[in-house]
Amino acid sequence: MTRSPKEEIEALRAEILRHERLYYVDDTPEITDGEFDALMNRLKALEAAHPELASEDSPTRRVGGERSNTFAPVPHRVPMLSLDNCYSPEEFLQWYERAKKGLKDEPFEMIVEAKIDGLSCSIEYEGGRLVRASTRGDGETGEDVTLNVRTIKSVPLRLDLSRPPAAFEARGEVYMDKRDFEALREAALDEGRKDVPVNPRNAAAGSLRQKDPSVTAARRLRFIVHSYGYLEGMVEPDSHWEYLNICRGLGYNISIIGNRPCRSAEEVLAAYAEYAEKRFQLPYEIDGLVIKVDSFRQRRLLGFTSKSPRWAIAFKYPAQQATTTLKGVQFSVGRTGAITPVAELEPVKCGGVTISSATLHNFDEVERLGLKIGDRVVIERAGEVIPKVVKVVPGQRGGAERDIVPPTACPSCGAEVFRDEEEVAYRCVNPSCPVQFKRALLHFASRDAMNIEGFGVSSVEQLVDKGLVKGFTDIYRLRKEDLLGLELFKDKKADNLLSQIRKSKEQPLSRLIYALGIRHIGEKNARTLAQHFRTMDAFMAAGADELARVSDVGPVIAEAVAEFFKAEATRGMVRELVSLGLRQDEPERAAGGRLEGKTFVFTGELKTLTRDEAQAKVRELGGKETSSVSAKTSYVVVGADPGSKFAKARKLGVPVLTEEEFIKLVS
Repeated sequence: MTRSPKEEIEALRAEILRHERLYYVDDTPEITDGEFDALMNRLKALEAAHPELASEDSPTRRVGGERSNTFAPVPHRVPMLSLDNCYSPEEFLQWYERAKKGLKDEPFEMIVEAKIDGLSCSIEYEGGRLVRASTRGDGETGEDVTLNVRTIKSVPLRLDLSRPPAAFEARGEVYMDKRDFEALREAALDEGRKDVPVNPRNAAAGSLRQKDPSVTAARRLRFIVHSYGYLEGMVEPDSHWEYLNICRGLGYNISIIGNRPCRSAEEVLAAYAEYAEKRFQLPYEIDGLVIKVDSFRQRRLLGFTSKSPRWAIAFKYPAQQATTTLKGVQFSVGRTGAITPVAELEPVKCGGVTISSATLHNFDEVERLGLKIGDRVVIERAGEVIPKVVKVVPGQRGGAERDIVPPTACPSCGAEVFRDEEEVAYRCVNPSCPVQFKRALLHFASRDAMNIEGFGVSSVEQLVDKGLVKGFTDIYRLRKEDLLGLELFKDKKADNLLSQIRKSKEQPLSRLIYALGIRHIGEKNARTLAQHFRTMDAFMAAGADELARVSDVGPVIAEAVAEFFKAEATRGMVRELVSLGLRQDEPERAAGGRLEGKTFVFTGELKTLTRDEAQAKVRELGGKETSSVSAKTSYVVVGADPGSKFAKARKLGVPVLTEEEFIKLVS
């Protein structure tokens, strides 16, 4: 039965409003951006064809979703509008011609920025001090996330100006980069948590809206400025380019593409084509570029619609999706025993890469998607993040499909599988499970733990399968003749690995605590515990009550640590590691050290020290290291092939040290 235009419009409005709430409030989207845009475009077309059915409460007349009741409401002094989208060069040129017409053919320049996939945020300052941060919310009113934003290291808490403006608002994107997202996702899967993030945007949104700021702080969120809010007590900039460079001077990151504004549509299209592939090498997810008229005067001439500015547009890349068949499901065992379902797919090209497997996250996700073996499914590849199954293609079943049944036995060791009522993961609890042990070894040797370079997947496979490594302690008993007996190792490679193993003995207590793989213990918790207890003996002797009293360590972590050390075999293993020469203390942070109050940024490859060793030396002498250059940075240490941080340091006049000069400074 064909619906009337009125019925279709009302149905579309209800559907779009539901998806807006899922996206903006609950952070649990059910459809892709492309599918949402298709619904919105259909509604716009119907409303344009039937103006008598227009309504002020239509989703085409507003910006985002409702604000959550979890955080206090914050009215936006200037509305935070969303952007219109275009998906092809032809659609971009249509926008460009409209802008030309609106400016009566007056020449105009455009800024091109990366459209980072995160959560929009407003940060306000009074007298140079950060006083308030809020999400976009519905565009008129957002949520107060000040305490959480204060934990983001790329957000200046004070503006570095001798005479700061009376009031200033920076607007931008809170996001999580790919590496940090993968670490968070892996930890969530290993711990069997129900809140496994499905993409970096979901992870950033969930992290920013935590009730406990310490949780946000541990998530390594980042912030990048992309929009102008307001400015009082200083001369306002004339252009977006000028504004962004002011922000860069204040210590903010910005996402400009190119070293000058674009002067033609052809230059914008060239940037779009260039970043179609280059975006996969970026450390963060982008789903397109944002094109903005540079001149603020010209922006005022172009004005706004009820929903978005006429002087800007999001130039999106097509969604990287493909349709294929779910051939089967394999079960992957993590280092803590968590069992993750992995989709076996009929190989298919997606985003220029052949995909034959994809994550299913957990069995709750399998149930939510309604997946069966044999289904036709849509997969999505977002940058370098692991491909995922996003939905079942409806109407394609022929009756031969089979249910996906959780395993009753571990696929690695055959031991019984257990599921805690409070967890989403099925878990193998056999401490001798070979796959768990191999994953635990990889974690122990990883860069953020004991940092044993060369101790990778192939090495672990051979060492364990040949019976040379049966526990962490065996790593430190390996001899050259042991390694030369393996197919993987020749003389020089064996020497290099043994050298790395010896170097790892000097890692501080915090690294060893993290390397042990205690559930719920991340790098930050490990440093906190190491700095509190100072020695491994004191840490092992602490009970759950004492652990829970440590700052930023709650009862869940305290119980996990106490449970880990309950077994005499575990305590014996740790004591044996110490007897083999591993460091069991945490260096004091040098109060009054000669680098106290100094901030260092490193760029390029160091020759005589690893990056971790250099940063550790800074901390030992009372200084601190950060990842971004600002006017407040004390020194930028430059190695071989430095990146953009070197150029930024020179532009801001920040002192630059060679590796040799740095070594003299810290010696």
